[in-house]
Formats: sequence, structure tokens, C-alpha cells
Amino acid sequence: MVLPEASGLLLLPPISPYSYFHPKVIVTFSDLVSEVLTVELTQPASMVVTPGQVMSLTCTVSGYSLTDSSYCTGWIWQPAGKDLEWIGEICGDGNAYYSDKLKSRFAVSRDTYSSTVTLRGQNMQMGDTAVYYCTRQPQ
Repeated sequence: MVLPEASGLLLLPPISPYSYFHPKVIVTFSDLVSEVLTVELTQPASMVVTPGQVMSLTCTVSGYSLTDSSYCTGWIWQPAGKDLEWIGEICGDGNAYYSDKLKSRFAVSRDTYSSTVTLRGQNMQMGDTAVYYCTRQPQ
């Protein structure tokens, strides 16, 4: 059985639970085809930051609560020509976790009232040019 398209991606039912991510949408499918949960994470299409400035990216989530202890919401990035790399995340219990390499420059925060998660980068440089993805992971 083929499930409906989501954000231009044709998704097939997995054997076990998976999360498929797109720069703007994450869709999670359960083993039970009758139980399909759609979760959207929406972020800005692009932005330009002058070297040395602060960057702030905000992701608005729907389909789950940021205080749900089952999940962490965070950020990964992919600089040009490099692999995806985890930056950090904030979990349902409010605890934040970061990559050892990046924790001195990036902070992840949340606003549960507006269902947003924000990535703040300090002293951004040309080497920080990348595609940034908002993600949801099991806690």
C-alpha cells in the first residue's frame, strides 16, 4: 500500500517506525497503516547573516507538544560538501543537549505557548553557511 504524498516525497509504509525529514516537514508513520500521525515542523526558507552577527532560526511545530516527554526537538545542519551534523536539541522535560564541538556557539530554546523551538548561533562566520534542519527525535 502506498501512503499519500507529503511535501513532494512519496513515502512507502515502513517495516518499523521511521521519521522522514524534509527541510520543512517531518512525517512519522506507525507500523499500523490505519494509524498515521502527521507532524509538521516549519522553518524559514532562507536568511542571510553578516559575519560576526547572531543568527536566530525559529521552528514552529504542530501535531505534538514540546512538553511531551517522548520527544526531543532540535537542529542539525549540513554545510556545503559535508555530512549532516547534529547541533543540539531540547527535550520534553526541558533539558537541552548539545554537540561537544558546537555547544559553545549554539543554544536551543523553546516557547511552549507558541510551540516554537529556536536555534541561536553566536559569532556566525562564512564557514557556518549551511542548510539547517529542525528535527524531532525520540527521547
